[in-house]
Amino acid sequence: MQVFVMGGTGTIGLAVVRELVERGHEVIGLARSSSSAAALEEVGASALAGDIRMPGLWLKDLPKIEAVIHAATDFAADMCDVDSQLLDALLPVLAKMGRPRFVYTGGCWLYGATGSVPAVETSPFDPLPAFAWMVPQLRRVLTATEIRGTVVHPAMVYNRSGGVFLSFLDHARKGGPVPVVGGGHVRWPLVHADDLAVLYALVLERAEAGQSYHGAALTGLPVGPLASAIATVIGGADCNTRIISADEVAKLRGEWARGYALDQSMSGEKARSALGWRPVHLDPLADLLLPWS
Repeated sequence: MQVFVMGGTGTIGLAVVRELVERGHEVIGLARSSSSAAALEEVGASALAGDIRMPGLWLKDLPKIEAVIHAATDFAADMCDVDSQLLDALLPVLAKMGRPRFVYTGGCWLYGATGSVPAVETSPFDPLPAFAWMVPQLRRVLTATEIRGTVVHPAMVYNRSGGVFLSFLDHARKGGPVPVVGGGHVRWPLVHADDLAVLYALVLERAEAGQSYHGAALTGLPVGPLASAIATVIGGADCNTRIISADEVAKLRGEWARGYALDQSMSGEKARSALGWRPVHLDPLADLLLPWS
């Protein structure tokens, strides 16, 4: 299958591109810099020069494709307008290509603070204000007649380099303290980028149009013990953690970062039962700390 990937050099996207190439798909990734193009080519994809902010400049060069994976956002204040304008330009072009498959990326933060009750695909949305725009966008994808739309909602994504735990690792390497947003009790549903990439591939290859799937390998783990272990193993016995508020992290990184304080649980059972998804990374500390332990 010839697949076009937007956001193909991010934590999610690069793992997805690598997985698709390994499965024999022909992958074209959108690249807004020479370094992004090189990263795509290094894992076996080809690159199309372009930026999601200016689709009119590259859509004319997009070859006929059979599928699209949209995993691109820049977390800027205008990300709503950027995404809407991208779909406005892209969907009519895809309509002329025979209704290709289209996988849109949502996220666990669209469900708000679920506490100990795992969000499932039919749970009502309660998004952070910074991401409320995404709900009508994903509904647009699921109902668009120009494509065969599906949605993947990733849990909190980590990889060998850290992913969502990157700030923990960075602060621990500097001796701490490791910041924990909202409190050590806060639970994060988690998924390794490589496991999530397999889910994207399965959705692309097997899912029916109109379906959504949660990419959650671990339903919800308290952040405090994870942060403490990272602090001790990497930073040493004197390295500790520090609780920071959602207001503080929002001031530092933007309103979207309030999501780190959400106490959440999320079920990935539908992906397991319907698509045969079998995550293999079920111990984040082993993945993150093996070289130092």
